[in-house]
Amino acid sequence: MQLFSQGYNCAQSVVGAWADRYGLDMDTALRISSSFGGGIGRMRLTCGAASGIFMLAGLETGTVDPTDRNGKAANYKVVQQLAADFRQAMGSITCGELLGLDKPEGTHQPEERTPEYYRKRPCREIVGEASRIFGRYLEKSPN
Repeated sequence: MQLFSQGYNCAQSVVGAWADRYGLDMDTALRISSSFGGGIGRMRLTCGAASGIFMLAGLETGTVDPTDRNGKAANYKVVQQLAADFRQAMGSITCGELLGLDKPEGTHQPEERTPEYYRKRPCREIVGEASRIFGRYLEKSPN
């Protein structure tokens, strides 16, 4: 939540919060997750906070062997469970729905981070909940 309050997008805030666990330097964590803010490039699709925990799931359970179908399946199972947990907590995994938008805002330009921006957006709390969801996953994980 602190990263979001500093101006990072939702995906960056979630991935950045867990970067040290995976040996990622903060610049790499922020760069790799930067395109997922605003519901993927501000298209208001999959919420950036949800995308962040899906990226973390890849770091936790992803496979690097393209023939490892069982490994892929195990990772996809984790992602689907995280998505279900996120949806249950927040009501949706779609950025536009979480923001109450009837249609995409139609611009790639992010809004200026003002006190009014933070008052009208639920994003800071969503980022916090996404991180808690991932933390609960880790607590239950046998790894």
